[in-house]
Amino acid sequence: MPRIVMKFGGTSMAGIERIRSVAARVRREAEAGNQVLVVVSAMAGETDRLVQLCREAAALHDPTEYDVVVASGEQVTAGLLAMTLQGMGVNARSFMGWQLVRASGVHGNARVEAVEGATLDEALRNGTVAVIPGFQGVSDDGRLATLGRGGSDTSAVAIAAGLKADRCDIYTDVDGVYTTDPRIVPRARKLTQVTFEEMLELAGVGAKVLQVRSVGLAMREKLPLRVLSAFEDLPGTDIVAELSGANMERNEIAGIAADRNEARITLTGVPDKPGTVAQVIAPLAEAGLSLDMIVHAATPNTGSSDLTFTVPRASLSQAMAVIEQRKGEIGYAELIHDDAVAKVSIVGVGIRSNPQLAARMFDVLAERQINLHAVSTSEIKVSALIAESELDLAVRMLHSAFGLDAEQSA
Repeated sequence: MPRIVMKFGGTSMAGIERIRSVAARVRREAEAGNQVLVVVSAMAGETDRLVQLCREAAALHDPTEYDVVVASGEQVTAGLLAMTLQGMGVNARSFMGWQLVRASGVHGNARVEAVEGATLDEALRNGTVAVIPGFQGVSDDGRLATLGRGGSDTSAVAIAAGLKADRCDIYTDVDGVYTTDPRIVPRARKLTQVTFEEMLELAGVGAKVLQVRSVGLAMREKLPLRVLSAFEDLPGTDIVAELSGANMERNEIAGIAADRNEARITLTGVPDKPGTVAQVIAPLAEAGLSLDMIVHAATPNTGSSDLTFTVPRASLSQAMAVIEQRKGEIGYAELIHDDAVAKVSIVGVGIRSNPQLAARMFDVLAERQINLHAVSTSEIKVSALIAESELDLAVRMLHSAFGLDAEQSA
């Protein structure tokens, strides 16, 4: 009997009518003979409301109590969905994430260590639909721990892997993975297949369909993923290890990603000697700040250099404060920041074997006089930091240049 995990996001669970719609989809899968586990997010906007309450209660709040509060939104939707399914005649019950998911690391951003599957196995064999709150687990000290924003995707993939599910379906407010954001390029195409590698890069550089950690976990576990619409019965996008069928010969790029959540920091006059970069990066890492697009350029014959990197825009103030506290140790001349920047990326397995793709990207941007502030690459991704005001234009130009525009219907 096929075993599937269905994950529904906050928009899908936003109110009783939408929960009824979700329940109807779940019932359909159960009636088709599948063993079904459902992982749910909190109602749209609810986690933000709970976070704000924590801030109002105590500016420097206890992170363990913070987790107790912010995890409650998923528990509400899990209970409501279980009730709704029962009202439809489906044998369903809710389980708490802390009963099933063992987590480690810091509260508020814990990592999944293991899934206790015996209880769920028994329930599934007895024909019960299991409804599970995402985003939460239990830490080594027995306290509830949350997995970080977007952690319900990670919960779903971890539970699917732990229960050896045949697949994990992620239901969202879009009907699949597109070649770029359709709000920027209305002629963006839905992809029938994307590789794990491509999805990991797309998620990491701005695509919001799936959370990065969930894709990485699915890739390691070789777990088939599908991205589907929670509101329409449409074909979605399969996330696969290797392309197949009509996609097998795709040798260029899968899509264009746009990320406005960027801020640039530059330290000028940094001593050009071993260990200087570590002096800057290490304290930022200790503070839990993620960095990207690191560029270190020495000025010839001066003994000094400039160091540029990007951080998430919301982390800019914290990053600046950390660096300013270490000015004496680092010895930089000036600290400059810019939060009016954005990142545009091309992503695709074809980049690995075709260096002309990166050259084409830079040519297209140069033709429109779009200046590059920084560049970073991986095997299947090329990213450029540009002015935020030029991001939409850059995405549209690249999307057309790489032949990604959908054919206009007659």
